[in-house]
Amino acid sequence: MKQQFTIIILCLTVLLAGAYGQKPTEEILKNLDEKTQEYAETAHRIWKWAELGYQEKSSSALLQQKLKEAGFEIQSGVAGMPTAFTAAYGNGKPVIVILAEFDALPGVSQEAVPYRKPIIDGGAGHACGHHLFGAGSMAAGIEIKNWLKKSQKQGTIRVYGTPAEEGGAGKVYMVRAGLFDDVDVVLHWHPSSVNSASPGAALANKSAKFRFTGLASHAAAAPERGRSALDAVEAMNYMVNMMREHVPQESRIHYVITRGGEAPNVVPGFAEVYYYVRHPQMKQVISLFERVVKAAEGATLGTGTTMEYEVIHGIYNLLPNEILAELMYKNLEIVGGVIYDETEKAFAEKIIESYPGDLDPATAATILPYSINTNPRGSTDVGDVSWAVPTTGMRAATWVPGTSAHSWQAVAAGGTSIGQKGMMVAAKTIALTAIDIYNDPSIAEKAKAELLKRRGSDFVYEALLGNREPPLDYRN
Repeated sequence: MKQQFTIIILCLTVLLAGAYGQKPTEEILKNLDEKTQEYAETAHRIWKWAELGYQEKSSSALLQQKLKEAGFEIQSGVAGMPTAFTAAYGNGKPVIVILAEFDALPGVSQEAVPYRKPIIDGGAGHACGHHLFGAGSMAAGIEIKNWLKKSQKQGTIRVYGTPAEEGGAGKVYMVRAGLFDDVDVVLHWHPSSVNSASPGAALANKSAKFRFTGLASHAAAAPERGRSALDAVEAMNYMVNMMREHVPQESRIHYVITRGGEAPNVVPGFAEVYYYVRHPQMKQVISLFERVVKAAEGATLGTGTTMEYEVIHGIYNLLPNEILAELMYKNLEIVGGVIYDETEKAFAEKIIESYPGDLDPATAATILPYSINTNPRGSTDVGDVSWAVPTTGMRAATWVPGTSAHSWQAVAAGGTSIGQKGMMVAAKTIALTAIDIYNDPSIAEKAKAELLKRRGSDFVYEALLGNREPPLDYRN
């Protein structure tokens, strides 16, 4: 009798585990809906702090606290970055990582109103929506963790807190430190004015600050004794601008003079220029950057100055993974887009007045058709991750349709329920996608095979930024 009872209990356990192991889509969506306000409050606190890259102490600490309270094991200050962290739950394979960003941008402070109104003149703002990125990824991670615990499925879920995406390349240091070596799949998302989950593309990018040292002198009384560091910067810029005619047309080269001298009547003894070099292929970026360095060296010869440069960041182009992208797109279609209420419609219509042309707020409710992106424009440090691990991402309509990233309009919408609704679209889509992979680990194996085919059998990862330590003061 006892043996029969034991068999019955075992059978029931297997049946229950099997039932919980299926993807209860409606339950997951309902759970996240019920917690929307909680996650929205987390995002809004980060929005108000608006901390710059490597300075996101409060934002990072808040996400870590929430994840720890939810049952994740936290490791802080990873890969030499005080605000980077990993949060893990579960054991065994597959290991799925969700990326979470939280850095703001300088100079775009803005209240959550549909007209230009800085909170602090010249202050920082979340013009790329990373407050939503961090909180939304946290929400997805917690929901997946709860499902793993309830279903008793084998697998590990991690949320990686990745600082300084905006020019600091935080994820590159995490890849270089080996934090993705045992990972099977990486999922991520980004705030946007549309909903999309097509295979992503992004430009490889390398940046550096070129610093010239000359000889200061009185510009009127003794100009012959001076050697102008600013002349060297201008000579370098002139040569690079001439070079634009002779580079691949997909290339992008930008610069700003960050130090040009102290006064017109003083021959500048020091000057600095900050360069970005981009191209769809990282090997081309390496070649183009070497030519920019040669221009800087030539400028020193012509001006009698000296030069040194510091590589600030370097990131790979984004490597698409269609196996994962198709799965994420299917789940985004299940979740659907963002539906505005009357207040949100009024806000959106006012925002749209600040843009030329006709835009329709209702497009936030639609999903863009699945397509292969062959025209990358921006750059992201997710690129390095995508060469190390099968990776896919999506965009959610956290901004009013037509809104550009890095704008006051993006900051404004990101501080309202419009941004919060888009954030939850992403959280739901990522949660459903991860659970599909736990239920069918062969998806991760197929995605890995695609990665190996795309990057080549002889690929060896080398960070474009070399061996430098994280530039923790790059925003100072």
